[in-house]
Amino acid sequence: MSVPLKVWLERDGTLLRLRLDRPKANIVDAEMIAALDAALGEHLENSGLTAVLLDASGPHFSFGASVQEHLPDQCSDMLKSLHGLVQKMVRSPIPILVAIRGQCLGGGLEVAAAGQMLFCEPDASLGQPEMQLGVFAPAASCLLPERIGQSRAEDLLYSGRSVSGEEAGVMGLADFVSDDPEAAALEYFDTHLAAKSASSLRMAVQAARSGFADRVIAKLAVVERLYLEELMSTRDAVEGLEAFIAKRPARWNNK
Repeated sequence: MSVPLKVWLERDGTLLRLRLDRPKANIVDAEMIAALDAALGEHLENSGLTAVLLDASGPHFSFGASVQEHLPDQCSDMLKSLHGLVQKMVRSPIPILVAIRGQCLGGGLEVAAAGQMLFCEPDASLGQPEMQLGVFAPAASCLLPERIGQSRAEDLLYSGRSVSGEEAGVMGLADFVSDDPEAAALEYFDTHLAAKSASSLRMAVQAARSGFADRVIAKLAVVERLYLEELMSTRDAVEGLEAFIAKRPARWNNK
């Protein structure tokens, strides 16, 4: 299987580029999570690095996490590794810019929302469809209320509906809406970040995100336990996942 992530430096080594590279779905599975975690672990402490730009090959950012890896025999390892990646991202000492095209769903949106600034094309589709499978989105339950407020987050988390890039911009989920989100992110970097002192920018990021990161990480621990110890012991959670994999309607027992 090919390497799931492209990693390179540009702008004289000041910008780290990360590109999900398993189009068209760019599934956030164990291998993708490990590749992202390793790339960030290798580069984030580089004192000359000013920002990260995360985007994706193909027409879609990501269809989400691996449903197979959500089943009871695999979900503990998957969830812990994904949440470890989210923690690393929210504690990033430099801005993480995210450029989104097409569908950005489930675990894909959780990874994107852990970044600092989201650049999104108008007709993209962003959502947390987990409830349609009888489960909830743990990381999004922590990240979305911080980004868009409690009531809007609850709408997306309970309904499982998706919103367009335009609507994401209106609600604050996307920071910039552009027909070419990668170009918009690069322009932002060149105009607003490239000439800054890398050391001073790191201090600014630490100051701006310290409370946010602490809240997200503390809540992650709570919702992870809820997911693994309570949700996954219910019949409906397993039924929803198995029904999706089997491509049949779920039969809920409400317990």
